[in-house]
Amino acid sequence: MKKIISTLLISLSLAVTMAGCGTKAAGGNNAAPPAQGKDTITIAWLPNESGADMEAARDEIGQVIETATGKKVEHKLTTDYTITVEALASGSADMAFVGPQAYVEANAKNNKVQPLVVPSGESGTLDDAVYYSWLNVRKGEEEAYKNGSGFVLDPIAGKKMSFVSNSSTSGFKVPSAGIVAYFSKQDQFKGLTADDLLQGGKDKFFSEVLYGGTHQGSAVNLLTSKADIAAFCDTCVANYVELESGTANKPGAIYKVKQGAAEPFNTLEGKEFTIVTATPVLNSPFVINTSAISADDQKKLIDAFTSDAVTNNPKVFLPKDSKDSGMFRQKSGKEKFLPVEDAWFNPIRELSK
Repeated sequence: MKKIISTLLISLSLAVTMAGCGTKAAGGNNAAPPAQGKDTITIAWLPNESGADMEAARDEIGQVIETATGKKVEHKLTTDYTITVEALASGSADMAFVGPQAYVEANAKNNKVQPLVVPSGESGTLDDAVYYSWLNVRKGEEEAYKNGSGFVLDPIAGKKMSFVSNSSTSGFKVPSAGIVAYFSKQDQFKGLTADDLLQGGKDKFFSEVLYGGTHQGSAVNLLTSKADIAAFCDTCVANYVELESGTANKPGAIYKVKQGAAEPFNTLEGKEFTIVTATPVLNSPFVINTSAISADDQKKLIDAFTSDAVTNNPKVFLPKDSKDSGMFRQKSGKEKFLPVEDAWFNPIRELSK
């Protein structure tokens, strides 16, 4: 854990990845005994996982929950990050699969919201439990960002930028922190803050700022030339794109939209983009509202998610060569869900300070 937290903070402080180169929060798990007698568990899904192509994956996770608890599962699909955060904090959703930033926001609103499990890294541990936040440009436009064997961010000033949502970890929080860290060292942008990146305009850092609503939407903004540069993460577009050249999750890598890609990429087959920066981000957790889910059910859920049956379920962790769409994919064969505590997400909280 120390290793990955260190990696995350170092990456953010450097802001640009070169191609050549705790204590629990207040309240914590010491929540008051939850309400008893609920016979339904409502799980909320962010827009990224609410699409039709993710229905089979959602249903399989729902089946895991139903089998473990003996309770019916209702899926709450959302079109906005804020809806999911508010649903968790208010108790209208009992569980959710969210990014680290969305979790931190929900926990800040209601400390009864706590993490349950996260998918491990390829090692099967939390040490490499990360995905990647990318800043990307269309293929053929990356030359302006090259500096020797690496890449720089200088050309993005004044460009049209696409983020995902200001509640997205890898689609706003991490890339905006990196941009601020990089440009604030220059006299011209010494006072730059993340808030300055929220909107575009003649007197703003970006000429225009768009929000894709999902990582897929942000990628589409780039590939349809609505934006010049776009933030989105590797795992959220993995079902739609394939590595064309370079090294995965490294600046300079070129990805191409797959043939037969599902919506919203179905009209963009063959379109390509290049990674300019790639920053590791702590994996996304399944989280619960401990006021709604009893301690007994919490244990049942942890036992189920971390069981061999779920680890080896090809509908939960897709085999490496599977052509199906899903949320989790085996790479090394060691991937699995692991219990996690609130303090593990402190590096994400630090980004807001």
